[in-house]
Amino acid sequence: MTLRPTVDFLLHDWLHVETLQQRERFADHSRETFDAVLDTCERIAREKYAPFNRLVDTQEPHFDGERVILPQATHDAQKAYAASGMLSAAQDYEVGGMQLPYTVEAAANAFFAMASVSIGSGMLTTGNANLLMVHGTDAQKRVFALNEFSGRFSGTMCLSEPQAGSSLSDVSTRAVPDGADFADDPLGPRYRLKGNKMWISAGEHELTENIIHLVLAKIPDEHGKLVPGTRGISLFIVPKKIVNIAGELTGERNDVALAGLNHKCGWRGTTNTLLNFGEGKYPVGGEAGAVGYLVGQAGKGLHCMFHMMNEARIGVGMAATMLGMAGYLASLDYAKNRPQGRPMGPAGKDPAQPPVRIIEHADVKRMLLAQKSYCEGALALELYCARLVDEQHTAEAAAADDARLLLEVLTPIAKSWPSEWCLEANSLAIQIHGGYGYTRDFPVEQYWRDNRLNMIHEGTHGIQAMDLLGRKVLMEGGKGLTLLAGRINDTIQRALHVPEFAAHANALGLALAQVGAATQAAWSTGEPTDALANAVPYLQAFGHTVLAWVWLDVALAAHGAPDSAARTGRLAAMRFFFHYELPKIGAWLQVVSSRDQTCAALPEEAF
Repeated sequence: MTLRPTVDFLLHDWLHVETLQQRERFADHSRETFDAVLDTCERIAREKYAPFNRLVDTQEPHFDGERVILPQATHDAQKAYAASGMLSAAQDYEVGGMQLPYTVEAAANAFFAMASVSIGSGMLTTGNANLLMVHGTDAQKRVFALNEFSGRFSGTMCLSEPQAGSSLSDVSTRAVPDGADFADDPLGPRYRLKGNKMWISAGEHELTENIIHLVLAKIPDEHGKLVPGTRGISLFIVPKKIVNIAGELTGERNDVALAGLNHKCGWRGTTNTLLNFGEGKYPVGGEAGAVGYLVGQAGKGLHCMFHMMNEARIGVGMAATMLGMAGYLASLDYAKNRPQGRPMGPAGKDPAQPPVRIIEHADVKRMLLAQKSYCEGALALELYCARLVDEQHTAEAAAADDARLLLEVLTPIAKSWPSEWCLEANSLAIQIHGGYGYTRDFPVEQYWRDNRLNMIHEGTHGIQAMDLLGRKVLMEGGKGLTLLAGRINDTIQRALHVPEFAAHANALGLALAQVGAATQAAWSTGEPTDALANAVPYLQAFGHTVLAWVWLDVALAAHGAPDSAARTGRLAAMRFFFHYELPKIGAWLQVVSSRDQTCAALPEEAF
């Protein structure tokens, strides 16, 4: 079994991506061009990524005192990816892009995530450049973004600091104007940055000519003090190597130094770094301080950075999904080929009979079906969100605004739900392998380690949950939540006309009502501390409801397809999710609705 038939079904039979060709931006495309992109990415992933997934896990990046050393396979994969044009796939023809729908781009990138999630850092480079195309000046676009799209430069996002972690309010990196003429630099107002950034993926390597860091920092006030909170945060372009207005390297190194490599349990093929900005190791023009160019307005840096952060959240969700999918396919193959145990008959087991393959055991089927429901459901969710991006950018005004709001509400789910439940799929894949699952003779233990990072990448569950319950479902008078409920109800109404789906439609309607009631109950006192005490159970229940909706909608598309093993599998995965998973939301929503304080009120000495 391969991924491609599932991708094709979701893109064409469910999302009807070919209808995007009717829009001016995508008019040059067809099923043939979409297939050609998928074919190319599938081939590169198969040839340049998958064979080296174990290699990059065991041969971690190391620093020789001057540079970070990565396996040759990583260099080859990066070159092949850049040559494919995928870094600029969604960009205008005029800047070397394909004007490819983001839905197709996301589907194509799924092959790389499944083949080896930690070899490439294209998501960061593309997200960095996309941010600059929206918020940068013409010179910043030309010098930095376009060179990232070509693969000549690569990009990072530098948010976290050792003392602050996810608390961006506590960012202490400082940016001060660089000379009396700082505002006149053709690359943007020029500043000198000093501070430390932690957990910076792809922060140091030799894969590209230059690394473009997007750095959050604060500009001191007239008294030299940093403004508390996020209001004072600005965004800066800080290249590893100084460039001129033509984008050429000047030969001078910027004052950005590698302080250390972080060694994580997974994603070992990607360098993860602690970077020191402005410590004086590489003085520019004889002065300590990393040279950075302001992006957008001073004090509005977090607003700009959210463009990249939200894109990265969907990317993390896709990475988690595809790691789960890789484990599912590996354990499916193992279950089909591993003989062990005998079936139970009226007289018990007959030891004289040969052992059966473990896929014939009901509990193994349960674990496989759970993985299938989590991973294929999550893939459908991620591609649905990608389709919303295309709607936001190319639909008529009203539909585009609806897509924007729906995406706001769904982004915390798109990031967090696969990070939790596709990790559970990886755990089940290990279980199916039995004792072998814990060994490096099989890939499933690596998939689990790689996926464990995604629960923290781009904001923990707690952060995403507070964003969902504390902001997204309330924003614009709850319009986004109302829009989502409308989409879910549309699916329910269609499903009620299919007799075999009627019970599932009613179950989904009840779940939606429970989520709505819990949302109101959580905020009934108007106290955020009461409402948000159980934000994570709310996120879990909300996510399960969304996935039940996605599965029912996918099942409606499958129901109309010709009979096949794939159709049978999709309908079974939908039934599994409704029978085994959706009922869990009652317990989660109970503590939300009652604003249970068991956790919040417990004094620390009681732990």
